[in-house]
Amino acid sequence: MASLDLRQMGVVGAGGAGFPTAVKARSQVEYVLANGAECEPLVHKDVHVMERFAPQVVGGMRIMMACTGAARGRICVKGKHAEAIEALSRHLAGTNIDINILGDFYPAGDEYEIVYSATGRLIPPAGLPAQVGCVVNNTETLFNVFQAAQGIPVTHKFVSVVGLVARPSCFQVPIGTMLSDVLRWSGGKTQPDAAVVLNGLMMGRLIDNLDIPVTKTTGAMIVLPGSHALVKRMQRADKERIRVDRAACDQCSHCTELCPRHLLGYQVSPHKVMRGLGFSQSGSELLNNYAALCVQCGLCTMYSCPEGLFPREACMKAKADMRAAGQKFVQQTPPEVHPMKEGRRVPTLALRKRMGVLAYDTETEFRDIPEQPRRVRILFSQHIGKPAQPLVSVGTRVSPGQPVASVPEDQLGVTIHASIDGVVSNVTDTYLEIEG
Repeated sequence: MASLDLRQMGVVGAGGAGFPTAVKARSQVEYVLANGAECEPLVHKDVHVMERFAPQVVGGMRIMMACTGAARGRICVKGKHAEAIEALSRHLAGTNIDINILGDFYPAGDEYEIVYSATGRLIPPAGLPAQVGCVVNNTETLFNVFQAAQGIPVTHKFVSVVGLVARPSCFQVPIGTMLSDVLRWSGGKTQPDAAVVLNGLMMGRLIDNLDIPVTKTTGAMIVLPGSHALVKRMQRADKERIRVDRAACDQCSHCTELCPRHLLGYQVSPHKVMRGLGFSQSGSELLNNYAALCVQCGLCTMYSCPEGLFPREACMKAKADMRAAGQKFVQQTPPEVHPMKEGRRVPTLALRKRMGVLAYDTETEFRDIPEQPRRVRILFSQHIGKPAQPLVSVGTRVSPGQPVASVPEDQLGVTIHASIDGVVSNVTDTYLEIEG
Protein backbone atom coordinates (compact mmCIF):
# COMPACT_ATOMS: atom_id res chain seq x y z
CA MET A 1 0.00 0.00 0.00
CA ALA A 2 2.80 2.42 0.84
CA SER A 3 4.35 1.85 -2.59
CA LEU A 4 1.01 2.44 -4.28
CA ASP A 5 0.52 5.64 -2.29
CA LEU A 6 3.94 6.93 -3.29
CA ARG A 7 3.05 6.38 -6.94
CA GLN A 8 -0.29 8.13 -6.57
CA MET A 9 1.36 10.94 -4.63
CA GLY A 10 3.82 11.54 -7.45
CA VAL A 11 7.05 10.87 -5.53
CA VAL A 12 10.15 10.49 -7.71
CA GLY A 13 13.86 10.96 -7.15
CA ALA A 14 14.31 14.67 -6.49
CA GLY A 15 18.08 14.62 -6.84
CA GLY A 16 17.95 14.66 -10.63
CA ALA A 17 17.19 11.15 -11.87
CA GLY A 18 13.41 11.16 -11.36
CA PHE A 19 13.08 7.42 -10.79
CA PRO A 20 9.67 6.54 -9.27
CA THR A 21 10.24 6.05 -5.54
CA ALA A 22 7.42 3.49 -5.24
CA VAL A 23 9.61 0.99 -7.09
CA LYS A 24 12.43 1.41 -4.58
CA ALA A 25 9.93 1.10 -1.73
CA ARG A 26 9.04 -2.41 -2.93
CA SER A 27 12.65 -3.60 -2.53
CA GLN A 28 13.68 -5.72 0.44
CA VAL A 29 17.04 -4.45 1.68
CA GLU A 30 19.24 -4.07 4.76
CA TYR A 31 20.01 -0.36 4.48
CA VAL A 32 18.17 2.79 3.48
CA LEU A 33 20.73 5.49 2.66
CA ALA A 34 19.94 9.19 2.42
CA ASN A 35 22.06 11.09 -0.09
CA GLY A 36 22.69 14.55 1.35
CA ALA A 37 26.12 15.00 -0.26
CA GLU A 38 25.07 17.82 -2.59
CA CYS A 39 28.42 17.77 -4.35
CA GLU A 40 27.64 20.02 -7.36
CA PRO A 41 29.78 23.16 -6.91
CA LEU A 42 27.86 26.28 -5.78
CA VAL A 43 24.52 24.53 -5.23
CA HIS A 44 22.90 24.94 -1.78
CA LYS A 45 19.59 23.07 -1.82
CA ASP A 46 19.79 19.80 0.08
CA VAL A 47 21.59 21.47 2.98
CA HIS A 48 18.59 23.78 3.43
CA VAL A 49 16.22 20.83 3.31
CA MET A 50 18.22 19.02 6.00
CA GLU A 51 18.58 22.07 8.23
CA ARG A 52 14.99 23.28 8.01
CA PHE A 53 13.02 20.07 7.50
CA ALA A 54 15.03 17.54 9.49
CA PRO A 55 11.92 15.91 11.08
CA GLN A 56 10.42 15.29 7.64
CA VAL A 57 13.70 13.90 6.23
CA VAL A 58 14.10 11.51 9.16
CA GLY A 59 10.41 10.65 9.03
CA GLY A 60 10.64 9.86 5.33
CA MET A 61 13.61 7.62 5.96
CA ARG A 62 11.71 5.73 8.67
CA ILE A 63 8.84 5.18 6.23
CA MET A 64 11.22 3.86 3.56
CA MET A 65 12.83 1.57 6.15
CA ALA A 66 9.41 0.20 7.06
CA CYS A 67 8.52 -0.33 3.39
CA THR A 68 11.77 -2.11 2.54
CA GLY A 69 12.26 -4.00 5.81
CA ALA A 70 15.62 -2.27 6.29
CA ALA A 71 17.15 -2.69 9.73
CA ARG A 72 19.48 0.32 9.39
CA GLY A 73 19.31 3.80 7.97
CA ARG A 74 22.23 6.13 7.29
CA ILE A 75 22.09 9.79 6.33
CA CYS A 76 25.17 10.66 4.28
CA VAL A 77 26.19 14.29 4.87
CA LYS A 78 29.43 16.19 4.39
CA GLY A 79 31.15 16.98 7.67
CA LYS A 80 31.29 20.67 6.79
CA HIS A 81 27.50 20.92 7.09
CA ALA A 82 27.53 21.01 10.89
CA GLU A 83 24.14 22.71 11.24
CA ALA A 84 22.45 20.08 9.09
CA ILE A 85 24.10 17.28 11.08
CA GLU A 86 22.97 18.86 14.34
CA ALA A 87 19.41 19.34 13.09
CA LEU A 88 19.15 15.74 11.91
CA SER A 89 20.78 14.27 15.01
CA ARG A 90 18.07 15.72 17.25
CA HIS A 91 15.55 13.33 15.67
CA LEU A 92 17.54 10.07 15.55
CA ALA A 93 17.11 8.69 19.07
CA GLY A 94 15.60 5.19 18.96
CA THR A 95 15.42 5.07 15.16
CA ASN A 96 18.29 2.76 14.05
CA ILE A 97 19.38 5.70 11.87
CA ASP A 98 22.81 7.30 12.12
CA ILE A 99 24.89 9.90 10.31
CA ASN A 100 27.58 8.87 7.86
CA ILE A 101 30.08 11.71 7.56
CA LEU A 102 31.38 12.35 4.04
CA GLY A 103 34.52 14.19 3.05
CA ASP A 104 34.25 17.36 1.01
CA PHE A 105 35.21 15.85 -2.33
CA TYR A 106 33.62 15.41 -5.74
CA PRO A 107 31.56 13.37 -6.59
CA ALA A 108 30.64 12.30 -3.05
CA GLY A 109 27.00 12.05 -4.12
CA ASP A 110 27.48 9.41 -6.82
CA GLU A 111 25.21 6.52 -5.85
CA TYR A 112 28.07 4.01 -6.10
CA GLU A 113 30.22 6.23 -3.85
CA ILE A 114 27.41 6.62 -1.33
CA VAL A 115 26.91 2.87 -1.02
CA TYR A 116 30.65 2.21 -0.69
CA SER A 117 31.15 4.98 1.85
CA ALA A 118 28.18 3.96 4.02
CA THR A 119 28.48 0.16 3.85
CA GLY A 120 31.83 -0.79 2.30
CA ARG A 121 29.94 -2.65 -0.42
CA LEU A 122 30.50 -2.37 -4.16
CA ILE A 123 27.51 -2.40 -6.48
CA PRO A 124 27.97 -4.91 -9.34
CA PRO A 125 29.04 -3.27 -12.63
CA ALA A 126 25.98 -1.61 -14.22
CA GLY A 127 24.00 -2.83 -11.23
CA LEU A 128 21.67 -1.28 -8.67
CA PRO A 129 22.12 -0.61 -4.92
CA ALA A 130 19.40 -3.17 -4.13
CA GLN A 131 21.77 -5.89 -5.36
CA VAL A 132 23.96 -5.20 -2.33
CA GLY A 133 21.09 -4.67 0.09
CA CYS A 134 20.70 -0.90 -0.19
CA VAL A 135 18.18 1.69 -1.29
CA VAL A 136 19.45 5.24 -1.86
CA ASN A 137 17.20 8.31 -1.77
CA ASN A 138 17.99 12.00 -2.02
CA THR A 139 17.10 13.91 1.16
CA GLU A 140 14.46 15.96 -0.67
CA THR A 141 12.92 12.71 -1.91
CA LEU A 142 12.62 11.57 1.71
CA PHE A 143 10.94 14.87 2.55
CA ASN A 144 8.41 14.10 -0.19
CA VAL A 145 7.92 10.55 1.12
CA PHE A 146 7.02 11.96 4.53
CA GLN A 147 4.64 14.49 2.98
CA ALA A 148 3.00 11.73 0.92
CA ALA A 149 2.35 9.76 4.11
CA GLN A 150 0.42 12.79 5.37
CA GLY A 151 -1.68 12.81 2.20
CA ILE A 152 0.26 15.68 0.59
CA PRO A 153 1.33 14.95 -3.02
CA VAL A 154 4.40 16.41 -4.72
CA THR A 155 3.43 19.88 -5.90
CA HIS A 156 6.56 21.90 -5.07
CA LYS A 157 10.31 21.72 -5.69
CA PHE A 158 13.29 23.14 -3.83
CA VAL A 159 15.44 25.23 -6.20
CA SER A 160 18.74 26.99 -5.50
CA VAL A 161 19.62 30.18 -7.42
CA VAL A 162 23.25 31.32 -7.17
CA GLY A 163 25.91 33.32 -8.94
CA LEU A 164 25.35 36.67 -10.61
CA VAL A 165 21.95 37.43 -9.08
CA ALA A 166 21.06 40.24 -6.74
CA ARG A 167 19.94 37.92 -3.95
CA PRO A 168 21.20 34.31 -4.05
CA SER A 169 18.33 32.25 -2.68
CA CYS A 170 16.75 28.85 -2.20
CA PHE A 171 13.01 28.60 -2.77
CA GLN A 172 10.30 25.99 -2.55
CA VAL A 173 8.40 26.76 -5.74
CA PRO A 174 5.27 25.30 -7.34
CA ILE A 175 6.12 22.73 -10.00
CA GLY A 176 5.60 24.28 -13.41
CA THR A 177 6.82 27.73 -12.35
CA MET A 178 8.78 29.30 -15.19
CA LEU A 179 12.52 29.71 -14.63
CA SER A 180 12.13 33.37 -15.54
CA ASP A 181 9.94 33.85 -12.45
CA VAL A 182 12.40 32.05 -10.18
CA LEU A 183 15.25 34.21 -11.48
CA ARG A 184 13.19 37.36 -10.96
CA TRP A 185 12.44 36.37 -7.35
CA SER A 186 16.22 36.23 -6.81
CA GLY A 187 16.53 39.83 -7.92
CA GLY A 188 17.47 39.04 -11.50
CA LYS A 189 20.85 38.98 -13.21
CA THR A 190 23.40 41.54 -12.05
CA GLN A 191 25.03 41.46 -15.51
CA PRO A 192 22.78 41.69 -18.58
CA ASP A 193 24.87 39.24 -20.64
CA ALA A 194 25.08 36.62 -17.89
CA ALA A 195 24.45 33.00 -18.84
CA VAL A 196 22.33 30.45 -16.94
CA VAL A 197 23.35 26.86 -16.26
CA LEU A 198 20.52 24.56 -15.21
CA ASN A 199 21.03 21.99 -12.43
CA GLY A 200 24.80 22.11 -12.01
CA LEU A 201 28.12 23.13 -13.54
CA MET A 202 29.34 19.52 -13.69
CA MET A 203 26.31 17.60 -14.94
CA GLY A 204 23.88 20.33 -15.93
CA ARG A 205 23.38 22.21 -19.17
CA LEU A 206 23.57 25.74 -20.49
CA ILE A 207 20.17 27.20 -21.37
CA ASP A 208 19.43 30.22 -23.53
CA ASN A 209 15.70 30.30 -22.88
CA LEU A 210 14.12 30.94 -19.47
CA ASP A 211 10.67 30.00 -20.74
CA ILE A 212 11.23 26.57 -19.22
CA PRO A 213 9.23 25.17 -16.31
CA VAL A 214 10.49 23.82 -13.01
CA THR A 215 10.03 20.04 -12.88
CA LYS A 216 10.36 17.42 -10.14
CA THR A 217 14.06 17.08 -10.98
CA THR A 218 15.02 20.77 -11.25
CA GLY A 219 17.57 21.63 -8.57
CA ALA A 220 19.47 24.80 -9.37
CA MET A 221 20.07 27.78 -11.60
CA ILE A 222 23.67 29.02 -11.70
CA VAL A 223 24.26 32.43 -13.28
CA LEU A 224 27.76 33.15 -14.61
CA PRO A 225 29.27 35.86 -16.81
CA GLY A 226 28.64 35.19 -20.47
CA SER A 227 32.40 35.48 -21.02
CA HIS A 228 33.30 32.88 -18.38
CA ALA A 229 35.50 30.04 -19.63
CA LEU A 230 32.97 27.43 -18.47
CA VAL A 231 30.23 29.08 -20.48
CA LYS A 232 32.42 29.19 -23.57
CA ARG A 233 33.23 25.50 -23.15
CA MET A 234 29.55 24.61 -22.85
CA GLN A 235 28.79 26.59 -25.98
CA ARG A 236 31.14 24.55 -28.15
CA ALA A 237 29.44 22.33 -30.69
CA ASP A 238 29.95 18.57 -30.50
CA LYS A 239 31.73 18.53 -33.85
CA GLU A 240 34.22 21.14 -32.63
CA ARG A 241 34.85 19.26 -29.37
CA ILE A 242 35.63 16.07 -31.27
CA ARG A 243 37.98 17.94 -33.61
CA VAL A 244 39.89 19.44 -30.66
CA ASP A 245 40.03 16.11 -28.83
CA ARG A 246 41.45 14.35 -31.88
CA ALA A 247 44.08 17.03 -32.37
CA ALA A 248 45.28 17.55 -28.80
CA CYS A 249 44.83 14.40 -26.69
CA ASP A 250 48.32 13.08 -25.81
CA GLN A 251 47.04 9.99 -23.96
CA CYS A 252 48.41 11.10 -20.59
CA SER A 253 45.61 9.09 -18.89
CA HIS A 254 45.00 11.71 -16.15
CA CYS A 255 41.28 11.49 -16.91
CA THR A 256 41.30 7.79 -16.15
CA GLU A 257 43.61 7.96 -13.13
CA LEU A 258 41.27 10.41 -11.36
CA CYS A 259 37.98 8.88 -12.58
CA PRO A 260 35.85 8.06 -9.49
CA ARG A 261 34.28 4.99 -11.06
CA HIS A 262 37.70 3.74 -12.23
CA LEU A 263 39.04 4.14 -8.68
CA LEU A 264 36.14 2.06 -7.36
CA GLY A 265 37.20 -0.75 -9.66
CA TYR A 266 34.90 -0.34 -12.65
CA GLN A 267 36.33 -0.62 -16.15
CA VAL A 268 35.98 3.03 -17.11
CA SER A 269 38.91 4.49 -19.06
CA PRO A 270 38.15 7.87 -20.66
CA HIS A 271 41.61 8.13 -22.22
CA LYS A 272 40.96 4.93 -24.18
CA VAL A 273 37.63 6.31 -25.34
CA MET A 274 39.47 9.43 -26.52
CA ARG A 275 41.85 7.15 -28.42
CA GLY A 276 38.86 5.73 -30.26
CA LEU A 277 37.85 9.12 -31.66
CA GLY A 278 39.96 8.54 -34.69
CA PHE A 279 43.64 7.93 -34.11
CA SER A 280 43.72 4.23 -33.23
CA GLN A 281 43.67 1.17 -35.47
CA SER A 282 41.79 -0.67 -32.71
CA GLY A 283 38.62 1.08 -33.70
CA SER A 284 35.91 2.68 -31.63
CA GLU A 285 33.91 -0.56 -31.53
CA LEU A 286 36.37 -1.87 -28.93
CA LEU A 287 37.40 1.35 -27.22
CA ASN A 288 33.82 2.59 -26.73
CA ASN A 289 33.39 -0.22 -24.21
CA TYR A 290 35.48 1.76 -21.75
CA ALA A 291 32.71 4.37 -21.57
CA ALA A 292 29.85 1.98 -20.82
CA LEU A 293 30.08 2.32 -17.03
CA CYS A 294 30.81 6.08 -17.03
CA VAL A 295 28.43 8.06 -14.79
CA GLN A 296 29.15 11.33 -16.66
CA CYS A 297 30.16 13.18 -13.48
CA GLY A 298 32.28 15.55 -15.59
CA LEU A 299 35.40 15.43 -13.40
CA CYS A 300 37.60 14.38 -16.33
CA THR A 301 36.49 17.31 -18.46
CA MET A 302 36.28 19.99 -15.78
CA TYR A 303 39.31 19.05 -13.67
CA SER A 304 41.55 16.17 -14.71
CA CYS A 305 42.52 16.90 -18.31
CA PRO A 306 45.63 19.14 -18.46
CA GLU A 307 44.78 20.05 -22.05
CA GLY A 308 41.26 21.25 -21.27
CA LEU A 309 39.70 18.62 -23.54
CA PHE A 310 36.32 16.88 -23.33
CA PRO A 311 36.66 13.26 -22.16
CA ARG A 312 33.19 13.18 -20.60
CA GLU A 313 31.59 14.28 -23.86
CA ALA A 314 33.60 11.63 -25.70
CA CYS A 315 32.23 9.03 -23.28
CA MET A 316 28.70 10.31 -23.81
CA LYS A 317 29.14 10.00 -27.57
CA ALA A 318 30.58 6.52 -27.20
CA LYS A 319 27.63 5.38 -25.10
CA ALA A 320 25.19 6.83 -27.63
CA ASP A 321 27.03 5.05 -30.46
CA MET A 322 26.87 1.77 -28.53
CA ARG A 323 23.12 2.13 -27.99
CA ALA A 324 22.57 2.90 -31.67
CA ALA A 325 24.58 -0.18 -32.66
CA GLY A 326 22.90 -2.41 -30.11
CA GLN A 327 26.28 -2.96 -28.48
CA LYS A 328 26.47 -3.83 -24.78
CA PHE A 329 29.50 -4.14 -22.56
CA VAL A 330 29.56 -6.48 -19.56
CA GLN A 331 32.45 -6.26 -17.10
CA GLN A 332 33.63 -9.81 -16.52
CA THR A 333 35.49 -9.26 -13.25
CA PRO A 334 34.10 -7.98 -9.94
CA PRO A 335 35.12 -4.42 -9.04
CA GLU A 336 38.17 -4.03 -6.83
CA VAL A 337 38.94 -0.69 -5.20
CA HIS A 338 42.12 0.95 -6.48
CA PRO A 339 44.83 1.13 -3.78
CA MET A 340 45.28 4.85 -4.48
CA LYS A 341 41.59 5.74 -4.31
CA GLU A 342 41.75 7.76 -1.10
CA GLY A 343 44.76 9.73 -2.27
CA ARG A 344 43.18 10.64 -5.60
CA ARG A 345 39.95 12.12 -4.34
CA VAL A 346 39.36 15.66 -5.65
CA PRO A 347 38.49 18.25 -2.96
CA THR A 348 35.60 20.46 -3.99
CA LEU A 349 37.66 23.53 -3.11
CA ALA A 350 40.31 22.50 -5.62
CA LEU A 351 37.58 21.82 -8.16
CA ARG A 352 36.01 25.25 -7.67
CA LYS A 353 39.41 26.89 -8.04
CA ARG A 354 40.15 24.97 -11.23
CA MET A 355 36.76 25.96 -12.64
CA GLY A 356 37.22 29.62 -11.69
CA VAL A 357 33.99 29.91 -9.71
CA LEU A 358 35.20 30.65 -6.16
CA ALA A 359 33.89 34.21 -6.41
CA TYR A 360 30.34 32.92 -6.88
CA ASP A 361 30.38 30.46 -3.97
CA THR A 362 28.24 32.48 -1.57
CA GLU A 363 25.66 31.61 1.06
CA THR A 364 22.09 31.33 -0.16
CA GLU A 365 19.15 32.49 1.88
CA PHE A 366 16.15 30.20 2.21
CA ARG A 367 13.14 32.37 1.40
CA ASP A 368 9.44 32.08 0.76
CA ILE A 369 8.45 32.97 -2.76
CA PRO A 370 7.20 36.57 -2.85
CA GLU A 371 4.11 35.70 -4.88
CA GLN A 372 2.30 32.79 -6.47
CA PRO A 373 3.12 32.38 -10.17
CA ARG A 374 0.36 33.60 -12.46
CA ARG A 375 0.93 30.63 -14.77
CA VAL A 376 2.49 27.18 -14.47
CA ARG A 377 3.39 24.74 -17.22
CA ILE A 378 3.30 21.15 -15.97
CA LEU A 379 5.17 18.65 -18.11
CA PHE A 380 3.75 15.15 -18.53
CA SER A 381 7.25 13.63 -18.53
CA GLN A 382 9.02 14.54 -15.28
CA HIS A 383 10.16 11.06 -14.34
CA ILE A 384 11.81 7.93 -15.68
CA GLY A 385 9.13 5.85 -17.36
CA LYS A 386 6.11 6.59 -19.48
CA PRO A 387 4.81 10.17 -19.78
CA ALA A 388 1.58 10.81 -17.88
CA GLN A 389 -1.68 11.29 -19.77
CA PRO A 390 -3.92 14.29 -19.00
CA LEU A 391 -6.95 13.81 -16.76
CA VAL A 392 -8.29 17.33 -17.34
CA SER A 393 -9.19 19.50 -20.30
CA VAL A 394 -9.13 23.19 -21.13
CA GLY A 395 -11.49 25.07 -18.84
CA THR A 396 -11.23 22.65 -15.92
CA ARG A 397 -10.82 24.40 -12.57
CA VAL A 398 -8.16 22.74 -10.45
CA SER A 399 -6.76 23.17 -6.96
CA PRO A 400 -3.29 22.39 -5.55
CA GLY A 401 -2.77 18.66 -5.12
CA GLN A 402 -5.48 17.64 -7.56
CA PRO A 403 -4.38 14.89 -9.99
CA VAL A 404 -4.11 16.33 -13.51
CA ALA A 405 -2.28 13.51 -15.31
CA SER A 406 -1.58 9.85 -14.62
CA VAL A 407 0.21 6.77 -15.92
CA PRO A 408 -1.56 3.40 -16.35
CA GLU A 409 -0.98 1.07 -13.41
CA ASP A 410 0.89 -1.46 -15.53
CA GLN A 411 3.46 1.11 -16.70
CA LEU A 412 6.39 2.78 -14.96
CA GLY A 413 5.53 6.30 -13.87
CA VAL A 414 3.68 8.44 -11.34
CA THR A 415 0.64 10.68 -11.03
CA ILE A 416 1.15 14.41 -11.61
CA HIS A 417 -0.74 17.05 -9.65
CA ALA A 418 -1.78 20.67 -9.99
CA SER A 419 0.58 22.98 -8.12
CA ILE A 420 -1.56 26.14 -7.98
CA ASP A 421 -5.22 27.06 -7.85
CA GLY A 422 -6.56 28.06 -11.25
CA VAL A 423 -8.04 27.04 -14.58
CA VAL A 424 -6.47 24.76 -17.19
CA SER A 425 -5.78 27.07 -20.12
CA ASN A 426 -3.87 24.81 -22.49
CA VAL A 427 -3.30 21.08 -22.99
CA THR A 428 -0.76 19.74 -25.52
CA ASP A 429 0.87 16.38 -26.12
CA THR A 430 3.68 17.19 -23.67
CA TYR A 431 2.28 19.58 -21.06
CA LEU A 432 -0.68 21.45 -19.66
CA GLU A 433 -0.85 25.02 -18.42
CA ILE A 434 -2.79 26.42 -15.49
CA GLU A 435 -3.62 30.10 -15.20
CA GLY A 436 -3.79 31.24 -11.60
